[in-house]
Amino acid sequence: MVRIIPMASSSSINLASLRQSSANVARLSAFPRLRPLFLSHRVSALFPAQLFGIRTYMKQRAEVNSFEASTAGNMACASTTISQESALEWVKRDKRRLLHVVYRVGDLEKTIKFYTECLGMKLLRRRDIPEERYTNAFLGFGPEDSHFVVELTYNYGVDKYDIGTGFGHFGIAVEDVSKTVDLIKAKGGKVIKEPGPVSDDNTVIAFIEDPDGYKFKLLERVLTPEPLCQVMLRVGDLGRSINFYEKAFGMELLRKQDNPENKVMC
Repeated sequence: MVRIIPMASSSSINLASLRQSSANVARLSAFPRLRPLFLSHRVSALFPAQLFGIRTYMKQRAEVNSFEASTAGNMACASTTISQESALEWVKRDKRRLLHVVYRVGDLEKTIKFYTECLGMKLLRRRDIPEERYTNAFLGFGPEDSHFVVELTYNYGVDKYDIGTGFGHFGIAVEDVSKTVDLIKAKGGKVIKEPGPVSDDNTVIAFIEDPDGYKFKLLERVLTPEPLCQVMLRVGDLGRSINFYEKAFGMELLRKQDNPENKVMC
């Protein structure tokens, strides 16, 4: 599993273009340095110098290196495990993040109702573009200027989409997975994996589907400033994808894991 910290301050993800069918997986974190489900490695991620100017870049690198040194001692960065408290402190210092993810839905009102009543999101704003025959709705767990949000798009007259195999799932941190699953069931939602621990670290997870079939992983964690914390994508060439995200966005590889039993490298 590859977990990559988002770097560009105006980055967004469009799921409509994801139509690959490989078992390889790339995972993007919308909220860097929270304790991930399967990973214990942490690596700093900085914009390339040309994005900020060399002086600003060197200053930020020095600040992050100093912070990591205080939390990890002399351990190598690629093998450092830090506490959730330290991770949250790091996030307060580093404001770079993904902004939003865009995908299409067949019934906008039904999806908004599911996200707000079952997942606890808030409808932040919506806009209708009648001349182009579509409507957008932006939802998240806080204001757009400080949170990762989903941008739902409804195209007039289209009530169903082929999600494809490129998109995997979103990850949402909740305080109690079982209670959230019970609420989703009570609201008529679909649960595709009941709550249970993961062998790697005993984190309790569950999987659900929204009205259009997009999957969400629920992760039981102490509540965080950004509950919408993961986007999982499948890729056809893992090495090439890693190289792209590193060079195009200045992201850094945190960890690779091979699971030959399930024929998956991530």
